Formats: sequence, structure tokens, C-alpha cells
Amino acid sequence: MFPTLMGTVIIAGIIGYASEKSGFTRNGYVQSIIICVGGAFLFYFVRLMFGFGFSSPGLNAIVSSIGALIIVPTHYRKR
Repeated sequence: MFPTLMGTVIIAGIIGYASEKSGFTRNGYVQSIIICVGGAFLFYFVRLMFGFGFSSPGLNAIVSSIGALIIVPTHYRKR
């Protein structure tokens, strides 16, 4: 359980960094990584409690990180 959780955090951090580097989001590096890690944590614990998700923990982390970046609308705010 612990290695899966750490892998989820690492994958979510990489997705957050890559989304900011590629221009997919304009939140800032730290904000994008926090959003991705939060979404991955949420989906990880939902998977533990209710048992639904994809078969691979890595795929769960990728999909939940991208989903969190799409759902959280911080790139619409005025700077």
C-alpha cells in the first residue's frame, strides 16, 4: 500500500510539472503539482474505500491528475 501511494504522488507530480511546462495550464508549477497530487490522493482513497477505478494504480494516478487539472478552473482567473 505504501509504495503504491508514493508512486501515485510521484506520477501526479510529474503530470503537474509536465502540464505546466507544455502550456496546458497557466497556474504555476507549485499550484499545478498541488492540484494533481490532491486529485490523485482523492482518487487513490476512493479506490481503496469503494474498489472502483482502473486496474493499474499508475493509470489511476495519470487519469485522476489530468482530471483534477481540468476540473479545477484556476486558469480562468484574472492575474
